[in-house]
Amino acid sequence: MIDVGRVGIIGGSGWLGTAIAKALVGSRTISVEQLTCSFRRGIPENSVNCHWTGDNSELVKRSDVIVLSVRPDDWRAVDINADRRLVISVMAGVTVEDIKQRTGSTRVGRALPNAAAELGYSYTPFFIDSPEPKDSDTIATLFRSCGLVDAVSEEEHIDYFTAMSGSGAAFPALLAEAMMADAVKRGVPAGIARRAAEQVMIGAGRLQEVNGLSPADTVKAFVDYKGTTAAGIIAMRQMGFDSTVGAGLDAAFRKAQALSIRSKED
Repeated sequence: MIDVGRVGIIGGSGWLGTAIAKALVGSRTISVEQLTCSFRRGIPENSVNCHWTGDNSELVKRSDVIVLSVRPDDWRAVDINADRRLVISVMAGVTVEDIKQRTGSTRVGRALPNAAAELGYSYTPFFIDSPEPKDSDTIATLFRSCGLVDAVSEEEHIDYFTAMSGSGAAFPALLAEAMMADAVKRGVPAGIARRAAEQVMIGAGRLQEVNGLSPADTVKAFVDYKGTTAAGIIAMRQMGFDSTVGAGLDAAFRKAQALSIRSKED
């Protein structure tokens, strides 16, 4: 593991900033002495016992790497000079060029962890634009504390992953909600239906992780078996399951692109 130096999280009191801070310290990627977090309204309960400040300029002075973890709508209120520092944004829709112009840094990356970051089960794609070759390794090391990491070669891919992996548990939860609703409609008590649907999601994820098969291979194995699961898969596909998922991802992707366009216009 490389030494990433001192890390500052602007917006460290938000849910994602808090999750990243806990993952970094919990994985021992950095120590609490290396971490500074800033807040707007106060230090949250159950937060990391690092240095806290309400002054982002102080945070910059104490940091080698700065993580921008604020809502895109609050981005314009962030006023820092991060010259010569690595700046990493976890904001949806805010472009590298915009971040460079507003922070004065030539070393900028965009990363997209999701809600599972604190548990170490996030998927984090990142894009880097920097003259420093080691900055890519630094970003990978930081976000490996949150789960799996991949570098992408095009910034637009980050906007797409805002729709796909950035949605975190939301899309699997949507499937679980539909399964639960169907069970309740058939007379299953709501508490039992919920436990069943939730455990299906948990078990499927763990099984996928352990058996090493791709999702496509897993689906094919069930379809080839020609049992009850195959009947369900075939019926869902005939009713447009794949196209429905595609439409949902496309809508979320277009929303992310709209955020990017608005960022350029502001």
